Amino acid sequence: MLLMFDDKHKNHLSFLTDIDISVLQEFCKISIEFIKKGANTKVYQSAAQKLGVSAETVQNGVEGLMYLLTESSKLMINEIDFQDSILTLGFSEEMRQALLELYLDRRKEVRAILNQMSMELPHYHNLEWRFDVELASRSLRHQVTPTVTMKLHTEENGTTSTQVLQTDPTNLVHLTSVLEEALQEIKSPYCRRIVRNIK
Repeated sequence: MLLMFDDKHKNHLSFLTDIDISVLQEFCKISIEFIKKGANTKVYQSAAQKLGVSAETVQNGVEGLMYLLTESSKLMINEIDFQDSILTLGFSEEMRQALLELYLDRRKEVRAILNQMSMELPHYHNLEWRFDVELASRSLRHQVTPTVTMKLHTEENGTTSTQVLQTDPTNLVHLTSVLEEALQEIKSPYCRRIVRNIK
């Protein structure tokens, strides 16, 4: 899976293509610190003075690298996809190699930080299900009424809760197809752009 960059992120990262490899490595360290602890304006000011650019340019470069690292780590993209993703950004071979090494060294750490920052929502723990068919009743001797009963176990903060759900197979198939469509839609570039802007 390749990362998609909008024009804003490409502009932020374009500043980094013209700097020295050692300066890029410093920017990488600052980006990791940004992910861990948040923005540090003093660091931006001192880096801007050394490079002779505005603090905003430095901040944009750091945020562009942070986006690159967090999105790559979140999606756990492989080495080839990572290199292909940054190929269009204008980095030299040496810079691409340095960014790849940083990504491979830090992706687990970045994922751990992102997990700590995420909201704790109820998540799937277990699912039990049973399929029942009513073949006849006193009033209707020849009928077939299938139902699916599910016991959904979810976990939140170490506490497990249970919900009992019941539906017929037609509704279950419809629900499944709607959820599959939603999963496909969230992978579209349009939805990824919206999610990125919400964050």
